[in-house]
This record gives sequence, C-alpha cells and structure tokens, in this order.
Amino acid sequence: MQDQVLKVLEEAGKPLRPGDIAKALGADAKDVSKAIDALKKAGKINSPKRCFYAPA
Repeated sequence: MQDQVLKVLEEAGKPLRPGDIAKALGADAKDVSKAIDALKKAGKINSPKRCFYAPA
C-alpha cells in the first residue's frame, strides 16, 4: 500500500489529501492513512500544508 500511495503522489505533481489518494487507488481511506503515517515516519513524504501530502 505504501508503494501505491507514493506512486500516486509522485504522479499527481501536486499535494493531495488522503481522500483523494484513496479515491485514486480505489482503496479504503483508513488503509491510506496508515500508509501515509508510515511514509511520513520514513521521510519519504511530507506535508506542505495541513492535511495535504507530497513526496519528500
């Protein structure tokens, strides 16, 4: 799931909200949120503004 989330963020070219990522993947928002948390801790994504995420 983390790889899929990262790929969507990289292809988007702009910061996305978790709901937008979930919709793009056809996945559950809770699963996307867990993947985002793990990616943030790993330093692979950041949050340029509240509730939006982009590749680091």
